[in-house]
Amino acid sequence: MTFEGFPSAALDFYDDLEVDNTKSFWEANQQVYKDSVLAPMRALTEALEPEFGKAKIFRPYRDVRFAKDKTPYKTHQGAFVGLAPATGFYIEVSPRGVRTGGGCYDFDSARLASFRAAIAHDTYGVELERLLAQTEKDGYETGGDLLKTAPRGFDKDHARIGLLRHRSLFVGHLIGFEPVIHTAELLDLVRDDWRAVRPVVDWIVRNAGA
Repeated sequence: MTFEGFPSAALDFYDDLEVDNTKSFWEANQQVYKDSVLAPMRALTEALEPEFGKAKIFRPYRDVRFAKDKTPYKTHQGAFVGLAPATGFYIEVSPRGVRTGGGCYDFDSARLASFRAAIAHDTYGVELERLLAQTEKDGYETGGDLLKTAPRGFDKDHARIGLLRHRSLFVGHLIGFEPVIHTAELLDLVRDDWRAVRPVVDWIVRNAGA
């Protein structure tokens, strides 16, 4: 299948699913999900695979075993190309449109220690600051889960305390509802976004990979 964009039906599907997140709605609209969400996502990630690698397309079902929210279905569709544990490139379609990004969404304790040691290092830490400054200048947003205070073992006045507080780090771009998301040109836009954030992803792989 050739990627031709996400149809309006994909966004309408998730708008409705947010209102009626039930098995009966899902079963009545499952073909809409397959045709308007899943099939385009497969076509998009397969087109990107030669350059970035094979993507995992996430299942639409929520794990509710330990969650207070028992709604059964995710209200977005994500796909992820992993280069290291929880580290790589991401794309998502949801009621808020399309979002792209890259980084690490979950450091384990050993990788988090390596990540912070690299940030504290005068060469590697300054390099990451420079990479993030460039992506932000190009219009990408830096995000992640942050500690409220300095992590244990680091001075609250450290020159890079803002980065040291990160427990995850990613750089993203909200394309939203721009008309391009309904066209084949979205493929080139996602490719450009992933190329732009690749230096940050590669920094994480090198300094806090396996």
